[in-house]
This record gives sequence, C-alpha cells and structure tokens, in this order.
Amino acid sequence: DCYVSLWLPTASDKKVKTKTIKKTDDPVWNETFYFRIQNEVKNILELTVYDDNSLTKDDPQFTVMFDVAQVRPGEVAYEIFSSKSEVRNEILGENTENHCGLGYFLLSLHKELGANTKSQAAGNILCLLSFVTTLPLIYSGSELLICSTGLKCFLLPDKTVKFPLPQCVSDTQENKDNSDDTLTIPLTLLAVGQKVKVGLPVEKVSASLFTLTFAEGKSLDVRLGYNLCEEEQDFLQKRKKVVASALKNVLQLRRDLHEPEIPVIAVMATGGSVRAMSAMYGHLLGLQKLNLLDCATYLTGTSGSTWTMTNLYKNTDWSQKTLEGPINLAKKQVMKSKMNVISMEHLKYYHEEMIKRAKEGHISSFTELWSLVQEAFLHDEVCTESKLSDQRKAVDQGQNPLPLYAILNVKAEQISTFKFREWVEFSPYEVGFQKYGAFIRSENFDSEFFMGRLVKKLPESRICFLEGDLLFMEYSLIKTPWRIYLLLSFFYFPARENNASDDSSIVIKSSCSTSGNLCEIFNDILTTRLLLEESHNFLRGLEFYKDYLQQRGFIDWKDTVLDVSPNKLTPQEKHLCLIDVGYFINTSCPPLLKPERNVDVIISLDYSMGNIFQSLPAQLEMTYRYCKTQGIPFPKIELSEEDRKNPKECYMFSEAENPRAPIVLHFPLVNNTFKDYKEPGVKRSPLEMEDGDINLTNNNSPYYFTKLVYSAEDFDKLVNLSSYNILNNKDLILQAIQRAMAWRRTNMSGCLPTGSEVQST
Repeated sequence: DCYVSLWLPTASDKKVKTKTIKKTDDPVWNETFYFRIQNEVKNILELTVYDDNSLTKDDPQFTVMFDVAQVRPGEVAYEIFSSKSEVRNEILGENTENHCGLGYFLLSLHKELGANTKSQAAGNILCLLSFVTTLPLIYSGSELLICSTGLKCFLLPDKTVKFPLPQCVSDTQENKDNSDDTLTIPLTLLAVGQKVKVGLPVEKVSASLFTLTFAEGKSLDVRLGYNLCEEEQDFLQKRKKVVASALKNVLQLRRDLHEPEIPVIAVMATGGSVRAMSAMYGHLLGLQKLNLLDCATYLTGTSGSTWTMTNLYKNTDWSQKTLEGPINLAKKQVMKSKMNVISMEHLKYYHEEMIKRAKEGHISSFTELWSLVQEAFLHDEVCTESKLSDQRKAVDQGQNPLPLYAILNVKAEQISTFKFREWVEFSPYEVGFQKYGAFIRSENFDSEFFMGRLVKKLPESRICFLEGDLLFMEYSLIKTPWRIYLLLSFFYFPARENNASDDSSIVIKSSCSTSGNLCEIFNDILTTRLLLEESHNFLRGLEFYKDYLQQRGFIDWKDTVLDVSPNKLTPQEKHLCLIDVGYFINTSCPPLLKPERNVDVIISLDYSMGNIFQSLPAQLEMTYRYCKTQGIPFPKIELSEEDRKNPKECYMFSEAENPRAPIVLHFPLVNNTFKDYKEPGVKRSPLEMEDGDINLTNNNSPYYFTKLVYSAEDFDKLVNLSSYNILNNKDLILQAIQRAMAWRRTNMSGCLPTGSEVQST
C-alpha cells in the first residue's frame, strides 16, 4: 500500500503526498504537483516512498533526492530512480529492472522570484531569500509568522511583496491557474518601521488579521563570509606589536621585525577534565618563564582546558602578571570536597536558576543543570557577571592571546557523530560555523534568529553555561550514583514547566527504549549521547546558493555524508545540538586551521593520559587524517615504534612539501626526564626523587578522568611536570619559531624593505 511523499523545503515547510495505491507491487499515481521555487538557491526535492500502515507508523521504503536545477522552466523530464542506488539523483540507464519509476515532474519556475537575490558576496554559500517581515500579533514574543506557518515572502521587481498561499498544491486539491493562492502588497503602503494590518487567507491559523512591519534589508544580524571579523583583525594589528617585541627579546635580534616577518603562533590545548585544567596552568607557566607567552597570538581549548582559560580571562592582563596567583586559586578548588554540590541548598539554587533561564526564553536541558553543578565544583561564589563577551576587555589592547573555544554541532536524532558533525567556534567577538561562513555576535548566542535577523534578544548566558556545553563529555565519566542522583533531581524539578509556555523548548527527549523498563530507560540515558545541549539556531531560515558545493570555504569543511543534501543541514534545523569535541577528536585545532588566520606554529598540549601513541588512533594522528581527507594543510604525523612505546616530551612535525601546513610542536603528557631532574640540568637529590614519581598510566592514577579532587601534592606534581616539559624543550620551540620566520622572509620577500636581515647576537 504505497504512496509518495514530496518535500521541497526551499518552497514550503509542508510535505505533500500522493494518494495511496492499495494492494499492488506496481503502483501508478499519475499525479502532478506544483512548486514555486527560488532559482538562485539550491533546490533539492526529496521523494520518499512509504508503505501506508493503519496500525503503526508508515514505513519509508526509500528516499531519492532530485536537484530541481536539472530541469529548465517549462521542460518535462522523466527520471528513473533506483531503490538501491547510493547516488539518488542521477538519470540511470535504460535497464529498468528492479527500479521504481516515480513519474513525471512538471516544474513551473517563477523567474521574478529570483530577481533581487544577486547580492551574494564572493565566496558566500548562505543567502537571504529576501527581506524579513515580523508578524508578532498572533504569537508571543517576536515569533515570525513566516517561520511558524511555513510562509515565505518575496520582493518582486514591481516593488510589491508576494506571499505564496499555499506554495505547493496537488492537481487533486486546487487548479494551478487559481489566482487566489497569493497575496500581493505594494511596497508603497509600507514605510520603514510602519505597521500595517493585513488579512491573510491562511488555513489552520487561529486568526486572519496580522500586523506587517517592513524593514529594509541593508544588513543582517548574521555575518556571512569567511573573512575574520573587524574586531579580530583589529586585535591582530595590536597583537603583532606585542609579539614582535617579545620575539626580539627572546631571539636577541639586532633589529625590529617587519610586519610580514612576524609569525602567527598558537597554543592549542585538548580536553581532559581536572587533569587538563591543572596541567594547562603548568604549561602556560613554563611558556611565561621563557617569555614565550607574549609570542602567542591565539590560545584555543576545549573541554577541561576551557576551565583554565575562562578563569584566566577574568583578569584583563593575566599574561602580564605571574601565574602563581591563579595557580594557587585553582589548587584550592581542586583540593576541596565536591559533595556539597548536591546539597539541598545547592539543589534549590540550581532549581531557581533553571526557572529563571526558562522564563527568559532559554531552552531547558540537563546540560544546564550540569553547568551549574560544574560551576559549584570550581568556584566558591557565583560570578553572575562573567560572560564570554566580557573577555573582550582582556584582548582589546592585544595584551593577551585571543581565546578560541571549540565545540561540535551534531544531529539530535540517532545519527552518530562520525556521520554528522560540524565544528563551531566561540570567541569573545563571535560564535559561528567556519563550514558555512556564518557568524553572530557572541552576546547574541542562544537568542532567536530567523532569515539572518535577530528576532528575539535573550540575555547573554553566564560563562558557566558555555563551559557546560564544552565539558558535557566529562559528565559521562562521573560515577554512576552521582549521575543518577543528578538526573532524578532534574526530572523532579518543575522548571521545565515554566519554559515560556512552549513545550517545544523542552529538550529532554523520550528514551529510545520502548519496553517501558525503567532500568533500560536509565541505561539509554546514561550510556548514549541523548543528553545534548540545544540552543536556538541562528542559521535558521537562511538558504544555500545553488552552487554552494563548489565554494572553496565549504569544501574544506564538508565532511559529513549529508553535505550534498542541503535539506538535511543545519540551516533547516530549529535548534543547534552542541556536544563536547571528545565525541569525535579530542582537539581544539580546527579554529586555528582557518586559512584566514594563517597560523605558522601550533604548540599542541595533549592531556590524554597513558601512552597516547599506543591508543590507536592517537588524537594527533586522527587530526592529521581528518585534515588530509578535507584537503586542509597539516603536517604528516609519523611515529616510530620506539616513539609509540616510549613517547618523548616534545615532537616537532613539519612538511617541506606543504609549506602552508603549520609547524606543530606536540607536548604529550609524559614523565620522562622529570623523574630525575627537578629543573632542566638540575638533578634531584635522593630525598627529592619522590617528587618526580608521577603515575600517568592506569586507572589507579590520581589524575584519572573521574578523579575530581586532588591532593596538594598531586596538584603540585602535575603543574611542575607540565612546566618542566616546556622549559626542557626551549631549544626545539625556538627552532620552530625561527623556521617559521625564515619561511615568511623567503615567501614574503616582496613585502620587506630592501636589505632586511634578521640576525641574533
């Protein structure tokens, strides 16, 4: 009992279908459907054959994707699709055996709808179909009627606004020549900012009178393009002066560096819970002692390393002061007991905070609760004013490296991270997708956007909620009794009932278990990627240009099986679904690989525990393989068997054949010469040998993932080890920097003054 469902999301949110042909394995429908399409965007028609089932959910038999651009206006094309073919949009050969013919597709292109979409900036892949209208009367807040009912409006050459109503009809429902399926409004009736009441003949809507506000589309609230934002470019100019001065002192140069010679150096940290936070303090302390911290332009982190970064950037000139103070504060936090975070007093506070955020319009999720618990882990007092945008003060004069935070966007459905994931970067200036070339102001993250416009501004979240997104994988490593207690606490809270009276805001999904067994339900919750952080999607309502698959910026980051189908990508989703990068690769490297940042040297700080090169594939090797697949410049990672058995303190990876690949200095978390030396060149006395005895290899280690409390001795050992490994490899770090400077002098000689030479004393 088959029928065919048709969906063209660039024309309508509504899916239409044929009638059901009963009891036959050779159904013939002979139905015609009409779509109004915008020919400047990528139009992919999805056709799905279903088996109609009156007792259970209809079973999809197979789906094909058809690129409407293959058919010209007025042309009739006959396509035959294979139910087994992986390439679903090709015209197949003459042999029709075991193939299902889905019939004729008659497409009538309304060319006028594409008249005003030629404003694409070079290289952009996302666009705005036309301007946006705001219709707030029938929905609370600034909800867009266009968004809520599936309506889209178009600006026509004759300076009128056209609302297609409906946008797809079957020949069994309405004649194609019916002129009553659109509403056209002259723009002369709409002054900018002026409200005009309009009656729209929309079915299944509780009222027919709406308020229409016209706003000129001069600029969007979503920045489209792959270039760096103006604030970051301004930061780079200021930071270059700091870096040039620091390099002159460190390398003992006889003259000042010219701007083209100044290398872009980045410090990249991985995740690793409290271990990553503690060890990162030591690594940064080592760089500071070598006067190399001022040579870094970027500092990136994810998961546990973001704890260190967010704490440091509360101080506007943290890198200009000794790090001993922040290290002592961190030591105090990791030594304290964590049991009070689930006290009744704290649970009441979590409850009140979640209700407050729900009333503000934020989406409730378990990750919010985890964010508040995590805040209690790390701080004695709540810092209500600490937000991501506040970190701009710490970089406004170029006084510190620019912090970048990495996270993944995935699908909420049962699609694994390895099949679909997209890198998202957070900075004090912007939040965005390098893949799509789309960014918003950091203070607007989790506010509501549609078609590139900010339609509902929500208060900016505190930094702890960003940390909750970045560190959610750590939750999965906490001992099960804690996890069950926290989950039960969340389900007990009535906070979710206060979600602005919008049930769709609730993120906790039903378990995939259908047995009803409570143990199985909790097993699903505790062992899967079910508990995700969902945020309002600022890409929603934007469309893909028709040739988006050929854009260089998109190609570099096009790495999922769904990228060829724009209907399945993030702009079509209502929410972003954010998770810890550890579900894919434990690295914060991707923001540094953006070609516009032009990073020359990456100091890679790896907080994986145990023999990281024995656990195949190692994180650094996975990063290399990922970049190789994507065509992103990255040095080849090759290790000998000896290196895999006994990792060194530092490795330098570079690739002469690919000079645009950054030089990578990789610091695994290992205890080699530190066992015998308390400082580079200074041996330990017999009484000091215990200070060099550090267990980094097994589950009994005090630094294991699930260990949230350290003793003072264990904390000091980890910080001292990390600092020592940096100090002991000073020469290798300087060698990498000098190599990067030499490359710049050679390849940018045309930008240098005549006779420029850099010599050290």
